[in-house]
Amino acid sequence: MKLILHYIRRHLGLFLTALTFLTLETMSDLLQPTFMANIVDKGVQNADIRQILFYGAIMFLIALAGAFGAVMRNIFASHTSQTIGKELRSDLFRKVQTLSLENIDRLQPASIITRITNDVTQIQEFINGCMRILVKAPITCIGAILLIIIQTPKQIPIMILILLIASALIAANMKLGYPRFGILQKKLDRLNNVSREFLSSIRVVKAFHAEAQESAKFQTASLELAGAGTSAMRVMAFFSPLINLTVNFGIVMLLWLSKNQNSSEIGRLMASVNYMTQILFSMNMISNILNTAVRALASSRRISEVLEETPAQKVPGHPLSPHWQGSVSFDDVSFSYAGAGKEALSHISFSAQPGETIGIIGPTGSGKSTLVNLVPRFYDATEGKIRIDGTDVTKIASEELRQAVTIVPQKALLFSGSILENLRWGKSDADETEIKHAAQIACADSFIRQTENGYDTLLGQGGVNLSGGQKQRLSLARALVRNPKVLILDDCTSALDAETEAAVLSGLRQQLLDVTVLLISQRISTVRRADRILCLENGVVQGYGSHDELMATCPTYQAIYHSQIGGEKNG
Repeated sequence: MKLILHYIRRHLGLFLTALTFLTLETMSDLLQPTFMANIVDKGVQNADIRQILFYGAIMFLIALAGAFGAVMRNIFASHTSQTIGKELRSDLFRKVQTLSLENIDRLQPASIITRITNDVTQIQEFINGCMRILVKAPITCIGAILLIIIQTPKQIPIMILILLIASALIAANMKLGYPRFGILQKKLDRLNNVSREFLSSIRVVKAFHAEAQESAKFQTASLELAGAGTSAMRVMAFFSPLINLTVNFGIVMLLWLSKNQNSSEIGRLMASVNYMTQILFSMNMISNILNTAVRALASSRRISEVLEETPAQKVPGHPLSPHWQGSVSFDDVSFSYAGAGKEALSHISFSAQPGETIGIIGPTGSGKSTLVNLVPRFYDATEGKIRIDGTDVTKIASEELRQAVTIVPQKALLFSGSILENLRWGKSDADETEIKHAAQIACADSFIRQTENGYDTLLGQGGVNLSGGQKQRLSLARALVRNPKVLILDDCTSALDAETEAAVLSGLRQQLLDVTVLLISQRISTVRRADRILCLENGVVQGYGSHDELMATCPTYQAIYHSQIGGEKNG
């Protein structure tokens, strides 16, 4: 609730304005039965048309005031709740951007999406309900009770009994509903995760004709969500009729005890019954808004988890700004993923001088990608130090570090928009000459020119209208536009044929003379011409040196070589 109150305080003026108009609307509703009683008791009973017209005119004016209050209340309530929803989503999104990959892994992307969308919507609806119902219901309920007591004082014991029973039912409803709505949100996370996984892997699913398996997973997640929803709604379904029954019982008792009512006060009886009906509606409204509050509280807790999440990586108090040369060194570096049973990297030490190309090779799962992800601080080393130009990367501002260190992942990630817009992700103010030069080095310029609109060709989501090799070359060109001092190529030429890969690597060697390149590959043919090669297995360095040195001293490298090249010794 603290989170919700924080955002309401930001817009307290709008919130209170909505409540003011809500109060006007509520008071109008409360006054109508009283004047109706006057029409019956003073006008109809005495056949006085002037009294009927007088009180009728007052009721009409009160109705106009109530309608005006309702319209203005809706306008301010909708504006306030929508504004708070927008700010919550923006704050969540900005917070997620500050988190490290370790935080993202722990919170899970599908869950974060649910919190930004569904959980914010729950809070938004609750705040809107507060300005529409939460205040109106108690005012109506209390006002109706007071007016009944004024008009029929003998009904005080009945009113107390009804209020006690209804309050107990509402409290029980909240206590039983809160944990169930929390479970409901978690099941929604699970469904979103299954849906996201299927949609991102739809090509593989279709290739393996695995639609049945994916449908079964979705069905299971959907059934779990439906079960959680049924459990939560069952609580509401049980208590709401009981609250109705309690108030309706009060109406029956009111009529029973008024059987000897003086006929000249029949209008008061009508008003009392009307007020009892308003109490019934108020109780229902209170019950409904409290059910919404239960959902909002569960959502608020989940959103607060993100907003209060402490970034796993510490921001340096006085960040350093090295004069970039491009040297990289690992000094006894070890790393473990959060919750993992063993180290992904163990006591890694090596160095790369400016302008050198360091090949990194090893079996699948050897820790190659994990190693290079430590350089731009996607994760922080568990032990040891990583330095660029002699400066510990944890003491460099992340913006400067990632300006100097650029990574090209194996899976090329492109965005909807033109080719030119995608390439300018590397440098937003890059001119046409810089972009074309980077594209030429990456061997992308030729195929770009062959497209219908050249650099202005629009790409589908994820670059769906390009081949895997074309996407990799665009991804590389985007990194080169940034003009980095350390370029990390994480198996980013895996989709290229041997000839194109050789042309790309040759272009990099010729054009990037002062750039340090960390080149991950599964292919001996790709890394063998690097200045030095780091061979990993199970997160441990097996050898570090030139191709010839590793062929003479490193059994792991030899095994990889012979499995790929066969009997050839060199080439």
